Amino acid sequence: MTTRNERATPVSDLRGAAMDSKAWPFEEARKLLKRYPDGAPAKGHILFETGYGPSGLPHIGTFNEVLRTTLVRQAYQAISDVPTRLIAFSDDMDGLRKVPDNVPNQEMLREHLGKPLTRIPDPFGKYESFAHHNNAMLREFLDRFGFDYEFMSSTEVYASGRFDETLKLILKNYDAIMGVMLPTLGKERQATYSPVLPVSKKSGIVLQVPVTVIDAENGIVRFEDEGETVEQSILSGAAKLQWKVDWAMRWVALGVDYEMSGKDLIDSVTQSSKIARVLGARPPEGFNYEMFLDEKGEKISKSKGNGLTLEQWLTYGPDESLAFYIYREPRKAKALHMGVIPRAVDDYWQFRANWPNQPIEQKLGNPVHHIHNGDVPAEALPVTFGLLLNLVGVMGEAGKDQVWGYLGNYVPDADPAKYPALDRLIDHALAYHRDFVAPTLKRRAPTELEAGALRDLDARLAALPANADAETIQNEVYAVGKEGGFDTLRDWFKALYETLLGAEQGPRMGSFIALYGMENSRKLIAEALAA
Repeated sequence: MTTRNERATPVSDLRGAAMDSKAWPFEEARKLLKRYPDGAPAKGHILFETGYGPSGLPHIGTFNEVLRTTLVRQAYQAISDVPTRLIAFSDDMDGLRKVPDNVPNQEMLREHLGKPLTRIPDPFGKYESFAHHNNAMLREFLDRFGFDYEFMSSTEVYASGRFDETLKLILKNYDAIMGVMLPTLGKERQATYSPVLPVSKKSGIVLQVPVTVIDAENGIVRFEDEGETVEQSILSGAAKLQWKVDWAMRWVALGVDYEMSGKDLIDSVTQSSKIARVLGARPPEGFNYEMFLDEKGEKISKSKGNGLTLEQWLTYGPDESLAFYIYREPRKAKALHMGVIPRAVDDYWQFRANWPNQPIEQKLGNPVHHIHNGDVPAEALPVTFGLLLNLVGVMGEAGKDQVWGYLGNYVPDADPAKYPALDRLIDHALAYHRDFVAPTLKRRAPTELEAGALRDLDARLAALPANADAETIQNEVYAVGKEGGFDTLRDWFKALYETLLGAEQGPRMGSFIALYGMENSRKLIAEALAA
């Protein structure tokens, strides 16, 4: 997502290590080297593609595909001098099959069911069509991350005639394509299936009707429309293709070399690849990633709107943390909800702190190398996001200046100008605490055993100098736990979190006490003992 510059790893060193790297973007990139062992293809570049169905509002699942494809593209650029392009293709000529749950003016949309998305009014009243609205949202959040891509509208490309020659090829191979598709369909669907979906001149609906090829060279088909037999061209936007055939046609017409997709589209990839071969072309390289799940373990859906939006994540965590979370383990299903953000933030910064001192082989396996395209920023983070959240949690209605005041207890020369990333992270912590942590915080009273340990801890803290460092404080916390009669140290720390912080999990207590201040931490203990 960033461009390489003079601070990046030398190209010669990187290329040698990248050829052996097990990082998944490099594994994918090497597929393209094998695809064209003699260098650039005839078109002069490698074409990457991502697809977007604009029947629902864009969500992180949509962004995910563009990000991961970009990471493969960057990896390929690191090991090859062949130019590349990335197309973000919107299937906006699709007919609207159902009304999304998360948009206004649903009754109006129901009146236009079946029409191409670019011919349906925008329910938000901002753009010329529903598709134009959702396409604009797609571009907006792709631009937010500085992606290098070319947007392409299905409606515009069909209407321009760019697909016409491949559409004729579809008609010329109609029987062979039916031979690929019909065995995959039920008997009822076989009776009505057609690879070609004419757009009715009467209703404007994308018709799901059988067609007969009349003149393949001129693109003429015959079909029934509201009881009338019609002969109509399928060229220049007068028809579109059924999904799997459309995907194959696009690969062939545009010369797509790489496209990834979710696990739910494995069957589509298989059938579309067969159709591409029928048309005399080679299917693109790619792989199937696992799906994101919501907090209930259900697949995220654009129409349901049950996933996080990009705006939500960026309210509570920095953009790098989202990219980091998406990068990792693409073939493993992962939860994607508010609860994963704090860990993603801290994991990102931990990997980032490790990167500078790693040998090149480890750097190439470090997610931050790919997120920053080999040019990882140098700024370090002096406290964890988790620690910030705990600090904000005990401060109550705190402002940013107050947080910086407490940070002065722990961070030398604590100042927003010196730590701009930390300054931004404080905003995220305040928002996350306000919206998701504060409503759930509930400090419980200590048991008799825990109360005795807390009194012991208070006495030990009173004996320490006010400026004692985190490690010294942590040693005292450990000593109390070991001598306080607890079955395990884990029980002691759990008691600290629940009685002092009101949470089931918490930070390294030495660091927290040093950050919050000795006097304030003793007040917390006093409040717990008085509960």
